Amino acid sequence: MASLSTSGAPKTIDELKDLLKDDVKVKVAVDGVLRGKYMSKDKFLSAVTGDGFGFCSVIFGWDIHDATYSRELLISNKANGYRDIIAKVDLSTYRRIPWEFNVPFFLVSFLDPDTREPICACPRGTLARAISIAAQHDWDCLAGVEYEYFQFNENPLTVADKKFTRLDPLTPGMHGYSMLRTQLNSEYFNDIFDVAKEFQVEIEGHHTETGPGVYETALAYTSALRMADNAILFKYLVKSVGMKKGVLPSFMAKPWGNLPGCSGHVHVSLKTKDGKNLFAVDEADLKNGRANAQYDDTRWLSQEGEWFLAGILDGLEDVVPMLVPTINGYKRLVGGESFWAPNAVTWGYDSRAASIRLITPPSCPHSATRLEIRVPGADMNPYFALSVIFLLGFRGIEKKLAIPVPPVKELMGDKSKVVKLAMNLEKSTSLFMKEGSVAREILGDDFVDHYGGTREHEVQMWNEAVTNWEVERYLELV
Repeated sequence: MASLSTSGAPKTIDELKDLLKDDVKVKVAVDGVLRGKYMSKDKFLSAVTGDGFGFCSVIFGWDIHDATYSRELLISNKANGYRDIIAKVDLSTYRRIPWEFNVPFFLVSFLDPDTREPICACPRGTLARAISIAAQHDWDCLAGVEYEYFQFNENPLTVADKKFTRLDPLTPGMHGYSMLRTQLNSEYFNDIFDVAKEFQVEIEGHHTETGPGVYETALAYTSALRMADNAILFKYLVKSVGMKKGVLPSFMAKPWGNLPGCSGHVHVSLKTKDGKNLFAVDEADLKNGRANAQYDDTRWLSQEGEWFLAGILDGLEDVVPMLVPTINGYKRLVGGESFWAPNAVTWGYDSRAASIRLITPPSCPHSATRLEIRVPGADMNPYFALSVIFLLGFRGIEKKLAIPVPPVKELMGDKSKVVKLAMNLEKSTSLFMKEGSVAREILGDDFVDHYGGTREHEVQMWNEAVTNWEVERYLELV
């Protein structure tokens, strides 16, 4: 099985103490929207040798701007006094922050203070539960994440002063894969790659993408929990490096109405205990493909891989908020085919026009067989996105589901047969929370009620907002 641990991560308390012998403080962070704090070394060691440490549960009771949710949710509320929950340090996530005085850094997961069980909506805990299902079959969950993101010659003060309008892109024009545009900000562009390596967030590919000031970075394929950690920490490091260079990176899914949005594509596969790719066909089928494949496009995908694909397609409509969690994320999907943003229950062999891209021979070695889920934007929570992808796939394998729709190439002539995904957060959340939804089946009622409640809050905030578009359109003329 792939190692989850970072290089140098301590395995014992003695190793940890030796690791920190020259330090006076440690930084710990919680996942999702990254939050954290410094702790004294003594306090940190006490938490590690004991049962963890108390952390205010309000981080599960407010939104990204620290506003409490519109209605009381399960984990943190007035009734329980926004009590502490237990933060458990994961020593395997040890790193040092190279841009912050090389301070030691660890991630934590959260436990209920009464039961000492993972709380229902802990992002790392949710993904760990999905991975535990794979472990029952001696499978290892593997994943990769690709981010597209805009850069601006701005900082938090200037964007606030400008009221988030007329922002200055890092570079002008549409220059995907440009060798020239990176010379304009060469130090910043290269620092992202080099600092990421030092921070143990390994990068596989890094280049400009189509759009003013847009980069795309593919993170190196690894075990799923490590990938989710790397993905959330990549945003943190890019924003930190940018802040020191006078650059404001944005992982907003659709900052501009007339330009392509920013994706957060996810690649997944499963590995057996003997190191075989479970999605790859057997050696005997390499020449002609699998004889009993449901479609010609799945000839070089194993039976388990076909069931996994079917599981994602079967439940995709019900889990969209786990992949597209923001109001703005749906603006990216509305662009649809014009901007290569898949917005339907579709799949296809090596097809970037589909929501699920099947990557198999002959376009890749059979050992690299995998699925690319193209629905998420760069604003996704990688823990939740990976959790729901694997859980849907496991459901497909368990139920031996058939692929519910033909490949996208067969739907091009008759789009009336295409099942569209919800095109706004309100509709997608309604499907997610409905009685008997696939989301409730794979994630449980407590998770769906909590997370769905947070998305209902986001919708309410949007419904109460008056936008510039409305003022410009109606103020004078109605």
